[in-house]
Amino acid sequence: MGQVILIVGNSGAGKTTLTTALCELAPFVTGLEQHAERPFQALMASNLSRYALANQVDYLLLRAEQERFIRQQPEPGLIDGGLDLDFYAFTCLFHQKGYLTSVEYALCERLYHTLRNLLGPPDLILYLTAPPGIIERRYTRRGRTLEIARRADLALMDELIADWVNSLEGVPVLRVDAGAADFASRDKAIAILDRIKSVLTL
Repeated sequence: MGQVILIVGNSGAGKTTLTTALCELAPFVTGLEQHAERPFQALMASNLSRYALANQVDYLLLRAEQERFIRQQPEPGLIDGGLDLDFYAFTCLFHQKGYLTSVEYALCERLYHTLRNLLGPPDLILYLTAPPGIIERRYTRRGRTLEIARRADLALMDELIADWVNSLEGVPVLRVDAGAADFASRDKAIAILDRIKSVLTL
């Protein structure tokens, strides 16, 4: 059964960068964000309140499907973001901003907890952190055409993610300082892989 490793952190923290770097060192299966491929992402970008519920249900199901697929593989898997991040960062953010009503948020919450209980916990979480200024610059520089969260949302998202990670029990968390420009260089990725191997048998 494949082990599930979530790479979490704020938008712009370097989750995709680190996922790519680790995949160059070991045969990981991957689960990626798929912004351009998701059917409600562009619709939500054009009408935040109308499509927020459909978008979040789609993402929560996608992330559950990615975990289930990884569990069926012989190799471990890296998920760029994941089920928990999509709920605790994005779903909670969209509720606070009014894109999701309280009833819609409650539906997403039920779905999230049902999926997580069925899947079981991830085996490991890599939690990427970086100073706010660096996060903002990376977020701006990546220039994705389909961004729902805004630059002004990054501080709140950082709080939401930190609150979730700090509340975790029973799941090992490796904190990764992603502030340096070369945090995912080959040498540093090797060191992170060694840290992963110290917790999991890959």
